[in-house]
Amino acid sequence: MKKYLLLFVCILYSVLCTPLFAKVNKQTIVLSVDIHCQGCCDKIMKNIAFEKGVKDIVCDLDTKTITLTYDTTKTDLPTLLKAFEKIHKPAKVKEPESQEPKAKSSKTDADSGASTPY
Repeated sequence: MKKYLLLFVCILYSVLCTPLFAKVNKQTIVLSVDIHCQGCCDKIMKNIAFEKGVKDIVCDLDTKTITLTYDTTKTDLPTLLKAFEKIHKPAKVKEPESQEPKAKSSKTDADSGASTPY
């Protein structure tokens, strides 16, 4: 019984304390890549997924983008971009589209010529 209790305490300690000490430095980027078919996506998934530090990769054929999550302690962006060049699929970091609202027309009654009732 003591062995099972000790084993349970050790497992509980390792499960609860390991995430506290592990430093996770993940970064997610969106890359614009010239992909035109599912074969291109498969080629990227097979090669880039095994690069050191890559945690997750999602290929979107409709928007021709790759969403890449990687560990910054193991690799960096220039290294990943070189890996794309090796497979003849050069990639660029896609800039986020600005979400600025269009300016509303502030036309008043005086501007439109409408009369105000008294």
